[in-house]
Amino acid sequence: MTTLYGIKNCDTIKKARNWLSQNDVPYQFVDYRTDGISHEQLATFAKACGWQNLLNTRGTTYRQLNEVDKADLTEEKALILMLAQPAMIKRPLLEHEGHCHLAFTPDQYQRIFGL
Repeated sequence: MTTLYGIKNCDTIKKARNWLSQNDVPYQFVDYRTDGISHEQLATFAKACGWQNLLNTRGTTYRQLNEVDKADLTEEKALILMLAQPAMIKRPLLEHEGHCHLAFTPDQYQRIFGL
Protein backbone atom coordinates (compact mmCIF):
# COMPACT_ATOMS: atom_id res chain seq x y z
CA MET A 1 0.00 0.00 0.00
CA THR A 2 1.18 3.48 -0.86
CA THR A 3 0.34 6.27 1.56
CA LEU A 4 0.82 9.99 1.03
CA TYR A 5 0.96 12.16 4.15
CA GLY A 6 0.50 15.89 4.25
CA ILE A 7 -2.01 18.71 4.45
CA LYS A 8 -4.68 18.73 1.75
CA ASN A 9 -4.49 22.43 0.91
CA CYS A 10 -0.69 22.40 0.38
CA ASP A 11 0.22 23.12 -3.25
CA THR A 12 2.94 20.46 -3.32
CA ILE A 13 0.52 17.89 -1.92
CA LYS A 14 -1.93 18.79 -4.68
CA LYS A 15 0.79 18.27 -7.30
CA ALA A 16 1.80 14.91 -5.82
CA ARG A 17 -1.81 13.73 -5.61
CA ASN A 18 -2.43 14.80 -9.21
CA TRP A 19 0.69 12.94 -10.35
CA LEU A 20 -0.36 9.77 -8.52
CA SER A 21 -3.87 9.94 -9.99
CA GLN A 22 -2.68 10.71 -13.52
CA ASN A 23 -0.30 7.74 -13.35
CA ASP A 24 -2.98 5.39 -11.95
CA VAL A 25 -1.05 4.79 -8.74
CA PRO A 26 -3.46 3.68 -6.01
CA TYR A 27 -2.75 5.42 -2.72
CA GLN A 28 -4.24 6.44 0.57
CA PHE A 29 -4.03 10.08 1.66
CA VAL A 30 -3.56 10.98 5.32
CA ASP A 31 -4.09 14.62 6.25
CA TYR A 32 -2.08 15.48 9.37
CA ARG A 33 -4.63 18.08 10.42
CA THR A 34 -7.82 16.06 10.05
CA ASP A 35 -6.59 12.48 10.45
CA GLY A 36 -3.76 13.21 12.87
CA ILE A 37 -0.55 11.29 13.36
CA SER A 38 0.66 9.42 16.42
CA HIS A 39 3.90 10.11 18.24
CA GLU A 40 4.98 6.54 17.44
CA GLN A 41 4.34 6.91 13.71
CA LEU A 42 6.07 10.29 13.56
CA ALA A 43 9.06 8.83 15.44
CA THR A 44 9.21 6.00 12.88
CA PHE A 45 9.27 8.53 10.04
CA ALA A 46 11.93 10.56 11.87
CA LYS A 47 14.15 7.49 12.12
CA ALA A 48 13.62 6.63 8.45
CA CYS A 49 14.09 10.16 7.08
CA GLY A 50 16.10 11.82 9.84
CA TRP A 51 14.24 14.14 12.19
CA GLN A 52 16.18 17.16 10.89
CA ASN A 53 14.93 16.40 7.36
CA LEU A 54 11.38 15.85 8.57
CA LEU A 55 11.18 19.20 10.39
CA ASN A 56 10.16 21.94 7.96
CA THR A 57 12.29 24.85 9.17
CA ARG A 58 11.57 26.95 6.06
CA GLY A 59 7.84 27.19 6.64
CA THR A 60 5.96 30.02 8.28
CA THR A 61 4.85 27.94 11.26
CA TYR A 62 8.42 27.14 12.29
CA ARG A 63 9.69 30.65 11.63
CA GLN A 64 6.96 32.08 13.87
CA LEU A 65 8.01 29.95 16.85
CA ASN A 66 9.58 31.81 19.73
CA GLU A 67 13.32 31.46 20.13
CA VAL A 68 12.94 29.30 23.27
CA ASP A 69 11.13 26.62 21.25
CA LYS A 70 13.74 26.76 18.48
CA ALA A 71 16.70 26.62 20.88
CA ASP A 72 18.53 23.37 21.63
CA LEU A 73 16.37 21.21 19.38
CA THR A 74 16.58 17.51 20.02
CA GLU A 75 14.71 14.79 18.20
CA GLU A 76 12.13 14.49 20.99
CA LYS A 77 11.58 18.25 21.20
CA ALA A 78 11.18 18.43 17.41
CA LEU A 79 8.67 15.57 17.45
CA ILE A 80 6.61 17.33 20.12
CA LEU A 81 6.64 20.55 18.07
CA MET A 82 5.61 18.69 14.90
CA LEU A 83 2.79 16.88 16.70
CA ALA A 84 1.51 20.17 18.10
CA GLN A 85 1.84 21.95 14.73
CA PRO A 86 1.61 19.43 11.86
CA ALA A 87 2.42 22.17 9.33
CA MET A 88 6.00 21.81 10.59
CA ILE A 89 6.23 18.31 9.11
CA LYS A 90 7.90 18.47 5.72
CA ARG A 91 5.58 17.36 2.98
CA PRO A 92 4.71 15.42 1.12
CA LEU A 93 5.88 12.32 2.88
CA LEU A 94 5.34 9.25 0.71
CA GLU A 95 5.42 5.78 2.24
CA HIS A 96 5.87 3.11 -0.44
CA GLU A 97 7.09 -0.47 -0.15
CA GLY A 98 8.48 0.10 3.33
CA HIS A 99 10.44 3.23 2.39
CA CYS A 100 9.79 6.88 3.18
CA HIS A 101 10.37 9.63 0.65
CA LEU A 102 10.19 13.36 1.35
CA ALA A 103 9.25 16.10 -1.10
CA PHE A 104 7.87 15.74 -4.61
CA THR A 105 9.13 16.08 -8.14
CA PRO A 106 7.72 14.19 -11.11
CA ASP A 107 11.16 12.68 -11.81
CA GLN A 108 11.49 11.49 -8.21
CA TYR A 109 8.09 9.78 -8.30
CA GLN A 110 8.81 8.23 -11.70
CA ARG A 111 11.92 6.61 -10.19
CA ILE A 112 10.07 5.47 -7.07
CA PHE A 113 7.28 3.83 -9.08
CA GLY A 114 9.44 2.62 -11.97
CA LEU A 115 7.51 4.57 -14.60
